[in-house]
Order: sequence, then structure tokens, then C-alpha cells
Amino acid sequence: MLEQLSKTIQSITEISVPNERKEILNPLIEYIQNKVNANQEIRLNFICTHNSRRSHLSQIWAQTMAFHFNIKNIFCYSGGTEATAMFPKVGETLTNQGFEIQKLSEEQNPVYAVKFSENQHPIICFSKTYFDDFNPKTQFGAIMTCNNADEGCPMVFGAEARFPIKYDDPKAFDRTELMNEKYTERSVQIASEMYYVFSKIENVV
Repeated sequence: MLEQLSKTIQSITEISVPNERKEILNPLIEYIQNKVNANQEIRLNFICTHNSRRSHLSQIWAQTMAFHFNIKNIFCYSGGTEATAMFPKVGETLTNQGFEIQKLSEEQNPVYAVKFSENQHPIICFSKTYFDDFNPKTQFGAIMTCNNADEGCPMVFGAEARFPIKYDDPKAFDRTELMNEKYTERSVQIASEMYYVFSKIENVV
């Protein structure tokens, strides 16, 4: 793990997840554990309306925490009901928390490589629909990270399980003096909850 990111994760260990959020997260834990027990690949697709903020934060932190807890064969994705772009403040927030982010393209919807470890493959991030060819077509868990996506997608085609794990949108604070604070706050909340999820997974020897 990258050094500054390790320090961020250490600080996250001191955050307690509220019981009402644990109840929301526990079905996802059960899903992952069942896959681990069966020695199957685990595919998680984090879905939000525009695939610009919460779904990317969730994808990145989930993949990072899986690595932190040495959970193998896990592949995290993200998507939206429509594609826009990963909002720049997301990358800035994650960089401040210790990730190394490289911008691979300059078009309206840039592609980013997000590294959490010097020797691990980076997480590839760009805005896309959840059913984009980049994402899995079947045998994945769909995590709905916002109300609009949860309500707007009564069915997520190809998903074998669905988990409504919703987060408030930091977009509400764009262009305000609270913007930096609220993006950091949301990232830390998601990180602490993904830490909780993967801390509960027991590896099968």
C-alpha cells in the first residue's frame, strides 16, 4: 500500500460505522463471503446516476480495502444510468488521501489510472453506463449508491444480487466554501464502510 494511503486507512480504523449502516452493509458482506467460500470471482458494480462521484469513490475504496484485507479474486467496477465524466474534485480528494492518480486522456470524459499500491494494477476510472462493454455483463453484484439510480433502475440486467447502499451527494456543495470538506467527508464515510465490509470477510484456506 502507498505510504500516505496507509496512514489514511489507519485513521479510518478509528471510525465506527453506525449500527443502522451496518444493517445496510451486512447483505453485501454475506454476498462476498459466499463467493469467497465457493472460491468464485467476485464482481461488484457500483452504480450511480452519472458515474461521476459516489460510484467512483465506492469502486476505488472497495478495491483498495479488498487488497488491504488480502481478499483475492475481487474486481470492482462502476457505472451510471448515463455517462458524464468523473468529477475532478473526486480525483483531487483521493490524491489528498494518498492515492496516485494519472490522467490518461484529455477528452471531455477523461480516463484515469488510480494506484493504491506501487506494484498492483491501477484502477481504471472513467464515466460509463453500468451496462458499458467495459463492465461485467453477468454474475456481478450491483451496489446502488444513490436514490435516483436505485429508483430509475428497477432491474439491473445481468446482476445476480442488488444492494441499495446510498450516500448523500457531495455535488450539493459544489462551488461553496464547504466543497473540500464535504468531498473529504463523503470519501471518508465510504472508505470506513468499505473497511467494515472487507474486515468481516474470512479467507478460506
